[in-house]
Amino acid sequence: MISYRAIVPADLHRVTAWVVTEPVGWIAADRYLAELAENMYRPEWTWIAEVGDRVVGRALWWGPRDSAYPVALDCLDVDPAVGERTAVAAELIRAALAGFPRPVQYAIKAAGGWRDDPATSAAVEWRRAAAHAAGLTREVERLQFEWAPADGVPPATGALRFAEASDEEFLAVFTRIAEGSLDAQTRASVAAKGVEATARKEMDFYLGAPGKRAWWRIAYTQEGEVAGMAIPSATPYSVNVGYLGVVPEFRGRGYVDEVLAEITRLHAANGESRITATTDVGNAPMAAAFRRAGYRNTEIRINLSNDFQS
Repeated sequence: MISYRAIVPADLHRVTAWVVTEPVGWIAADRYLAELAENMYRPEWTWIAEVGDRVVGRALWWGPRDSAYPVALDCLDVDPAVGERTAVAAELIRAALAGFPRPVQYAIKAAGGWRDDPATSAAVEWRRAAAHAAGLTREVERLQFEWAPADGVPPATGALRFAEASDEEFLAVFTRIAEGSLDAQTRASVAAKGVEATARKEMDFYLGAPGKRAWWRIAYTQEGEVAGMAIPSATPYSVNVGYLGVVPEFRGRGYVDEVLAEITRLHAANGESRITATTDVGNAPMAAAFRRAGYRNTEIRINLSNDFQS
């Protein structure tokens, strides 16, 4: 019989001995222990499936160091010897979700073209099926990009000028950009909550992120009209592109390249050696802009959630 529970400190050696052998992203012992010390992994967020005294599955949930609850499932694996891995993994997720009242998401990380590689496809599909069975049914596939100094710093062309602005001014631009957005999470939020609530939620997310508010810029045309905005940001691991967009009336003029270039220049000027970024697979214009700016696609993330996250 399989049992499911959160670990206690005495279980740590069993959790950290686990190795994932399939070609998907996973959390190794050194990273887990380092972030456990930072309160981003916790025993009460670390769930195992057991048969007797043998660990046959684990689910590692992550959250900000000051959060009451986790926000993401970082690593999910089940010993193939148990038979039906999907069923065991689904129950492992369900058991944890019963104590997590807030929305969460699970990102399965794999190499680009994962559907064409049988081993990678199999590793993704049983995890994906487990997440769906446990209620994480909203799915968005995203491209992860990365920039390094060797990829080149885009020059300023003068097509737009960038300036700091108040929170009220930024909120107004968040609201305008949300209209007609190609981003799946934004579109779902607008449909469920409306444009204004979506804009406030997105702005609040970036105000709470590790990036600096002083980095934010509104983009203006040479005639002084608002064209969009650049929100350089960060995660606990690296700086990132954060949020960028062009208001509806100025889309299709190439301004997205100018806004992305401004974010890249700011991080580069601060001496950053790595900038990360993500966009939906379905957002072809944004993916093309990243590639034009020298960003390289490093992996695919299949994001599964029980509510769309900002």
